[in-house]
Amino acid sequence: MHGRKRPKSFYLLGAFFILFVLFLYGPMSTIFILSFQGPEGGLTFPMRGVSLTWFRNLLEKQMVGDFAGSFTRSFVLGIIVMFLTVAISLSGGLAFRHRFRGASVIFYLAIASLIVPSILISLGIGLQFRIIGWDTTWYGSALGAHLTWTLPFGLLIMFAVFNRFNKSYEEAARDLGASPWQVIRHVVIPITLPSLIGIALFGLTLSYDEFARTLMTAGTDNTLPLEIYAMTTNVTTPVLYALGTVTSAFSFLIIVLALGAVTFLRWRRARHGSDAGKGV
Repeated sequence: MHGRKRPKSFYLLGAFFILFVLFLYGPMSTIFILSFQGPEGGLTFPMRGVSLTWFRNLLEKQMVGDFAGSFTRSFVLGIIVMFLTVAISLSGGLAFRHRFRGASVIFYLAIASLIVPSILISLGIGLQFRIIGWDTTWYGSALGAHLTWTLPFGLLIMFAVFNRFNKSYEEAARDLGASPWQVIRHVVIPITLPSLIGIALFGLTLSYDEFARTLMTAGTDNTLPLEIYAMTTNVTTPVLYALGTVTSAFSFLIIVLALGAVTFLRWRRARHGSDAGKGV
């Protein structure tokens, strides 16, 4: 067994995976390193000292624009989109468990926005708001534009979850006298909670860094992706890299928290299951 040679395809696939990792994380690592340039450092190598100067400059509005305001808007918008995506996806998943007239049409309309170019959706929503006479805002038109991006992912996840959902748990709860709301609260939601956390992560991260669908719908107040794009045209210091490092670290923190929550739920479920087995 140990002396058997691995096929050439193993090394080809291994080399391809290494190139993929370098392509994915190489630019991010470069930005991370250059964000610690010294006060006299520039946007390229070699580095001129090491300092936290550019991170401190993030707090100075006259240096980098409205970083704090754009970050707050993106985060609040992401939280709103996250809750709406989870609620609508769960409701849609429950509704599609039962056949009804027009279900196929509604399904394809729901996921059609994944096919249409994002910039066209942004342009269409912005134009529609102008025709109606409403102002485009990050909490109004941009919210709707972001939901056209996050809801299809949430719905597809919930469809997959309910396709393999064991209905016997619900039937047992109803036999014990549970109301429909109690079945959803005490049976459906706990079982689907890891998937709901995944949908929440999708909703928050997709909204937080969405650019194209925000471009024509955010109005006069920039979200963080728009602010970063604006900075690329007038900022010539590593403060731009410091901003990229901070936002990337924040994104990774969200992912770690979500994975930690899912891991905790699985551990808790396994522990309760083992405890129940001991009591039998």
